[in-house]
Amino acid sequence: MTEPQTVGEMLARKGISRRALLRYAAWVTSIMALPSSMTRAMAQGIADTKRMSVIWLSCQECTACTESLTRSYSPTIDDLIFDFISLDYHEALQAAAGHQAEEARLKAMEDNKDNYVVIVDGSIPLGNMGYSTVAGHANADVLRETAEHALAVVAVGSCATWGGLPKADPNPTGAVSVSQIVRNTPIINISGCPPIPEAMTGTLAHVLAFGQIPELDHLGRPRAFFGNSIHDRCYRRPFYDKGLFAKSFDDEGARKGWCLYELGCKGPVTYNACATLKWNGGASWPVQTGHGCLGCSEPDFWDRGSFYKPLPASTEPLATPLAAGAVAGVAAGALASRAAKTRREILGAMSKPKDAADTTDKT
Repeated sequence: MTEPQTVGEMLARKGISRRALLRYAAWVTSIMALPSSMTRAMAQGIADTKRMSVIWLSCQECTACTESLTRSYSPTIDDLIFDFISLDYHEALQAAAGHQAEEARLKAMEDNKDNYVVIVDGSIPLGNMGYSTVAGHANADVLRETAEHALAVVAVGSCATWGGLPKADPNPTGAVSVSQIVRNTPIINISGCPPIPEAMTGTLAHVLAFGQIPELDHLGRPRAFFGNSIHDRCYRRPFYDKGLFAKSFDDEGARKGWCLYELGCKGPVTYNACATLKWNGGASWPVQTGHGCLGCSEPDFWDRGSFYKPLPASTEPLATPLAAGAVAGVAAGALASRAAKTRREILGAMSKPKDAADTTDKT
């Protein structure tokens, strides 16, 4: 039997129908704020392309970004690695070790020159490059070499995007971000400690389908995931607009779900999709559990003051009229529910066995 050459052929062999692929494409286009008319283009782009070579470099990190990726709900880590991409190098996930692992990285670079993606997890030490090395080579040198002929570099997590905890004062390792090392290759920043898994997989799906990076904000982050503040989408926003704030984590207001602004929530100055995509398949997110946002997707969040100290008055957002606040809260809740339902439908469709796959769509 001839080996499948494209993602579409590979999915067909697994019994995944075109309709299931369209559903997945519809979900990705929706979370990335693309017009619905792009759904078929994305599905066709994914189906027609070959699996994208991905090289994952681990620098000064804690493995939380990899842990987050393995909890992606759609596509799952299995779907991502075995169907959509070719994860040719990842120290924590690959079977090869030692010189064989390094040979895999070099071969992937050679075979896919100018057409592979580098994912970087962790900050890069410059104060003493020996603090973090792989196969005797400093992180900075490996990153420069690997990124030179890459299609794009994706910095995942706040350590890679901003320097993160290793860079926190007094920064003993001289940690820097990816953007301070890579100069001539496009960079996509997906910040967070760790980042939302669907932000990573959705961005990769966009690059795979269209061969280009998505629209980015002023900090180089995909605007689809970082275009709104936590405060804008928070279901507690109506309480903020009413002036109802929890005064402690165990008072009556906290039990009633009132706004956590006075307990140090950084939602008004933090941009991320936590309130809509949530975590663990849309199950929950920090504010929903009763803890204020730490602002982990913003630069230098470790050094920006106490996590439990309210924001300075100068950064406090203007309260909107009550009605507008209520509408925003309801809309955010409806969007989250719709997204969770769509994810469940997609997962169910893409997990059908071949003899049960939906083949009714002939377009």
